[in-house]
Amino acid sequence: MRLNLENFLLVDSNWEFSREFAAHLKAQRPDVPSELLIAGDNTKQMLKMMFQEQVKDYCYCDFANEISVSELASYLHEHHKVKGVLIYALDYHLADEAQRFIFNSLHRQRITVEQSDRGYVYHPLRDPFNNNHLTCHSTVSATTQDTVIDFAQHHTDKAE
Repeated sequence: MRLNLENFLLVDSNWEFSREFAAHLKAQRPDVPSELLIAGDNTKQMLKMMFQEQVKDYCYCDFANEISVSELASYLHEHHKVKGVLIYALDYHLADEAQRFIFNSLHRQRITVEQSDRGYVYHPLRDPFNNNHLTCHSTVSATTQDTVIDFAQHHTDKAE
């Protein structure tokens, strides 16, 4: 399966895999700026990948923490039009139920990636999608100034 990975988010759950995968994509089109986004908890590695032009943007995210994932979703909703999410296949299949819930909430189009002798193989996930505050392309993840003002006004009214 060949994919246009423009504005896809790579879940950096295994930095060695992420580094090799991003390098592979860059080698395929060395003269074209990367459109791959990456998120994970290895900020140093992701920043290095951005300076090497292997990724377009990066964001810190602790994928085991729903608050961190929700903040990622808000950031991506505001700054990028994410078209799908790439997840290292081994990490997805070894994930516990709570972690899979988070992975399945990130985007409607979720694809696992595994390395084979012939390169990389992509498999669309068939597990149900969870549209919620962790989704990076949903209005649920959008936090606007009006939302903050409405929330503050609501709590001020109750206090009086």
